[in-house]
Amino acid sequence: MRHLVAHRKLGRNQGHRKALLRNLVISLIERERITTTLQKAKEARSMAEKMVTLGKKGTLHHRRLAYRFLTKKNPLKKLFDEIAPRFSERDGGYTRIIRLSTRKGDGAEMAILEFVDYEFKKKAKKKKS
Repeated sequence: MRHLVAHRKLGRNQGHRKALLRNLVISLIERERITTTLQKAKEARSMAEKMVTLGKKGTLHHRRLAYRFLTKKNPLKKLFDEIAPRFSERDGGYTRIIRLSTRKGDGAEMAILEFVDYEFKKKAKKKKS
């Protein structure tokens, strides 16, 4: 029975799994939208939401707690200065998971993990001269 088993192992040991989730959350904060497998997205979602909650509180203590997980200054600054204020009126549910089709190589279920207020902007096409 799987009583009291809270998280997915994702086929990795503890250190590798922690680094993977850290890098997914950092990428999400930097880009505000990432594509990954469904299981990784579900695990990264909880960590990302915790980071946004720390960002909303905004004290020095919470900034240090977030830095302990994120370990990079640019995503930390963006989290506290840009992302967290956008969700100041929201009590939770800062991210969404959009399911995609399966990956061609191994059939893994793919998903997009993004912030709820993300707006897709098309890239300008380059003109050929």
